Amino acid sequence: MKMMALLVLIPLISLAQHNEDFEKYFIDKTMRIDYYHMGDSRTEQITLDQIYQYGIWAGSRKNLLDNFNNGQYYAKIYDLQSGHLIFSKGYDTIFGEYQASEKAISGIKRTYHESILLPYPRNSIRFTLDRRDSLNVLHTFFSDTINPQRIDIIRHEFTDPSVQVYKVKISGNPHRKIDIVILSEGYISGELDKFKSDSDKMAKIFFNQEPFKSRESDFNIYAVFKPSADSGIDEPRAGIFKQTALSASFNSLESERYVLTEDNKAMRDLASHVPYDAIYIMINHKRYGGGGIYNLFCTFTVDNQWCEYLFIHEFGHSFAGLADEYYGSPVAYSDFYPQGIEPTAPNITALLDPDNVKWKALVSEDVPIPTPWNKKEYDQLNFSWQELRKKLNQITRDLKRRAASAEAITAAENNYDKHNKEAAEKMDAVIAEDPNRDKVGAFEGAGYASTGLYRSMADCIMFSVGHKPFCKVCTESIHGIIDHYLE
Repeated sequence: MKMMALLVLIPLISLAQHNEDFEKYFIDKTMRIDYYHMGDSRTEQITLDQIYQYGIWAGSRKNLLDNFNNGQYYAKIYDLQSGHLIFSKGYDTIFGEYQASEKAISGIKRTYHESILLPYPRNSIRFTLDRRDSLNVLHTFFSDTINPQRIDIIRHEFTDPSVQVYKVKISGNPHRKIDIVILSEGYISGELDKFKSDSDKMAKIFFNQEPFKSRESDFNIYAVFKPSADSGIDEPRAGIFKQTALSASFNSLESERYVLTEDNKAMRDLASHVPYDAIYIMINHKRYGGGGIYNLFCTFTVDNQWCEYLFIHEFGHSFAGLADEYYGSPVAYSDFYPQGIEPTAPNITALLDPDNVKWKALVSEDVPIPTPWNKKEYDQLNFSWQELRKKLNQITRDLKRRAASAEAITAAENNYDKHNKEAAEKMDAVIAEDPNRDKVGAFEGAGYASTGLYRSMADCIMFSVGHKPFCKVCTESIHGIIDHYLE
């Protein structure tokens, strides 16, 4: 009985200590540090922009330090007087992706606006940014002191008469839930009902997918509507440009299907109408497109045939830091995962030590490492589809540039969708025939590389398009992130 009491007491003491740390160093408000991130592939510089105080702190009051060791960057907050590390967060950035692009490599500098959110400190802090070097070791490259009482900090709640908040799913206290906000993009004022309906539809899809289905009560979902002047978003390759609330665009970083917004301030101001841990930007568009950046945001187009896949896949990036497991499709980067270096993402590996693969505990019995699969046949189908995809996309772009009839454009888009679905079904069939399809091992081809990088299972929603589950490694990683926020 005494041992049982002691075991019960230990976690209670630990929890009390963590709560005491929060009360000692923070108040239940949010600090948002806005800054500019600029440079090219060889240089980068940070300049602070503005600091805000608003709302409650939506995150955990216990797990203030991020120990997942994922993300290209880490924000770290130290108590200035004691020097103690009191908050940290790993994350990725658009700037970090830009650094791997051809333009950055050629020396063209760009500037991006970024934000760090943290619980509001009681006393002065040292705010640092760490970045990984070529060996994935973190080094501090920016540091500044912030006094939370300084008079130029903007202290107000974010209100906008044009904004409407719709509560899609509320399960409880934001401190003990994962708070997701869905932001409207490319919805005009007359499309509020469509935005609400789309939000309900996507929430239903979210909770039909494991591991979110079995943990539905752990989530709050808000939808925040701000009307755009135009419906849809920019399609630069087709010569189409729209005035929208968040300035999202296809062809981000010159990758045709990649959809991002570079208007970080507008996005953060809109999201700040509710407590949030994760941001979805829902794009009112039919064309396939999306994007997800770890602990930043994710985007998806809501009216295309693969919207369910996009909604889940992109959240895997932004919420859990999962890497793309596919390869063969054109991307914006050059050597995004350097050869011979183990990626920090939990779901891909360079397999530098085959006897100790990072998901060793989940590897199926008697499965060889690396694991054979129907790669040659799959690659042939994928290559053929990528060649056809380029031609079909070019046809649609040309029609839009010539301002062809709506009927002609719709016919071209439908033809693309038809071939896309057929190609996906053929590639799925190849994997379904593989004898190792349900095994956990190390399957070559991942992280945009056909060779040298490996994924844990033959298929996963992070690998290929369609209505499919997360693999076992991705599922375990997501559970870990959820637990981190809930405690």
